[in-house]
Amino acid sequence: MNAPETLASGTITEADERALLDAIDRWIEKKVAPVAARFEQADEYPGELVQDMCEMGLFGALIEPQWGGLGLSATTYAKIVARISEEWMSLTGFFNSHLMMALIVQKFGTPKQKEHWLPRFATGELRGGLALTEPDAGTDLQGIRTVARRDGDDYVVNGAKMWITNAIEGGILAVLVKTDPDAQPRHRGMTMLICPTRDEAGGDLPGVQRGRKLPKLGYRGIDTGEIAFTDYRVDAELGLVSGEEGKGFLMATGGLEIGRVNVAARGVGIARRALKEAVAYAQVRQTMGKPIAQHQAIQLKLGEMAAKTRASELLVEDAARAYDQGGRVDLEAGMAKWFATETAFEVATEAMRIFGANGYSKEYPIERLYRDAPLLIIGEGTNEMQRIIIARQLIARNPV
Repeated sequence: MNAPETLASGTITEADERALLDAIDRWIEKKVAPVAARFEQADEYPGELVQDMCEMGLFGALIEPQWGGLGLSATTYAKIVARISEEWMSLTGFFNSHLMMALIVQKFGTPKQKEHWLPRFATGELRGGLALTEPDAGTDLQGIRTVARRDGDDYVVNGAKMWITNAIEGGILAVLVKTDPDAQPRHRGMTMLICPTRDEAGGDLPGVQRGRKLPKLGYRGIDTGEIAFTDYRVDAELGLVSGEEGKGFLMATGGLEIGRVNVAARGVGIARRALKEAVAYAQVRQTMGKPIAQHQAIQLKLGEMAAKTRASELLVEDAARAYDQGGRVDLEAGMAKWFATETAFEVATEAMRIFGANGYSKEYPIERLYRDAPLLIIGEGTNEMQRIIIARQLIARNPV
């Protein structure tokens, strides 16, 4: 089957956006919906769908047109993510993690790095992600142990990363390392390196050891995995982002902002789908001689589910607009991420209760939404951390 229409690049009008979203909807209906459950239940890598997303330009969605990307706003991007997540959330992870890597190069890279990497990132020829998390370092990024030392024109990297999207099937990663492990404060010793992991023939480069694909409750099909580096060498000119050491922590946290907008948009997609399924089911499932939608207990659930889903949509829109305007969006992205992901879990849970035993069955999509939602509460910074970030930014923006 042919891939869906290539999306128009560059700044888009409202009409362009509608056409773009319509193309996404047609692809979801024709290509994703018929196979999502099969791939998800088998935890199988959906290679053809990934290729479709490359051909649609989604791996270059936020990359500027001068480098071959679509140059979409975060506002439009969030709408795409929410739509795809309504059908199968895992698909959004392939290109979001990749774009977090690409945006680091686009924002901080040297002219040579941008010219070398971004066109290949935009087409999906090189697909990768952001390698931050380690076995003993998640939310506390400053606790990473992966190190890199300069050796002539190269950096030599040693360490291990885990929970890395595109670690198994991908071919490149933005890797957060310590170039000065003794620096105080710790973030001053942290550096970002762009590290190819495959050669031109597709084999692993020397020093790269791919670990297992991690088995997960939900978010299945995508290759979330482990990867280790042992005396791995990367060219400093192309790999050292910005050409400076000690800037990696800033780059990583900046990349997480669009990641949080993405995760919040995924939450919107899950909540929308769960709400739609619950509203429809409640009108056909009968107890005591009438549809359960006519029972007040079910109406109370649906009313709260609808209000929280709409509030999530508005918070995501607000965060995406703030991102498009430039500057820090810790507050807006944190609020959207916290509320939308908590809502996704609550709405999926309530939908399962409305479905009763059928919600527990793999013959309905509710159980998949229920399994996918918890990841959003944890990923891209736990929701406990989001509330701390929100409070700190609120105080910083409103001094007395």
